[in-house]
Amino acid sequence: MALVAGVNIPDNKRVEYSLTRIYGIGPKQAKEVLSRVGVDDNPRVKDLTETDLVKIREIIEKEKTVEGDLRREVNLNIRRLIDIGSYKGQRHRRGLPARGQRTRTNARAKRGPRMPVAGRGQKGKTK
Repeated sequence: MALVAGVNIPDNKRVEYSLTRIYGIGPKQAKEVLSRVGVDDNPRVKDLTETDLVKIREIIEKEKTVEGDLRREVNLNIRRLIDIGSYKGQRHRRGLPARGQRTRTNARAKRGPRMPVAGRGQKGKTK
């Protein structure tokens, strides 16, 4: 396994897909890095030369904000929103969707599993 930005990327997968394992590198940025290095045909990681790997490492480390630095930056942005008391910050604090999604139905991933609440049964239900 090749080590890029502190992440082991799988040897048996294509380079373009393997680079997306790094937090902060998506498909578009992976293609951009490979085109700047001059790698054609999207080979597997094990087929790359050592010089290509070194070039990929250099580009990602010098020009991209990835992994720990990016995670820290995102968390600081969320903390800032919470501290200033903005609407988005309040939604983050309560663990609700912050980008305008509905919560009457859906949003289960953000709100967690269903919890029964007394008095919220179906109205008008007769036996």
